[in-house]
Amino acid sequence: MRYIALILMPAVVLAALSAAHAAETVKMAVFPFELEDFSAGAGYVPPDDIDREQLRLSTEEARRLIAASGRYQLVDVSAVNDQAAKAGKLRDCEGCEARIAASLDADQSMVGIVTRITRMEYAVTYKLRDARSGAIVAVEQTDLRMGANVAWSRGARWLIENRLLERPK
Repeated sequence: MRYIALILMPAVVLAALSAAHAAETVKMAVFPFELEDFSAGAGYVPPDDIDREQLRLSTEEARRLIAASGRYQLVDVSAVNDQAAKAGKLRDCEGCEARIAASLDADQSMVGIVTRITRMEYAVTYKLRDARSGAIVAVEQTDLRMGANVAWSRGARWLIENRLLERPK
């Protein structure tokens, strides 16, 4: 009997650790990155296919890094049927992304924003909110000077690696 207990003990400990880790994992709804254009041409030159592709790549990179960290479990946001989300305006909805995330059973929401200051200057920002209360958990930003929109995903990667994954949950 004692021999069986010694054999089973590592399995029991491993199962307990796995359950504890799963309980610590934060479920996060990462919404598509949005473009906020303050450049002089914003009123004349609308976002184009290149901008949309770079936003998609930025979102993809952020989600990949977040999922790979093991600290977070991504919640699928593809079926969200909210007007602000469809219009790419979650950054302006006063925290409605938290309500949407809560409806998806997420613990936190993330909105990524690429701010075009000029055609060569950008800032990449993310906002994390607690999905239940709507309170802001974190806002982080990085600037890209003399860059092009192909650098947006690099900015997103830097923020995730050096800000989100470096902070306590």
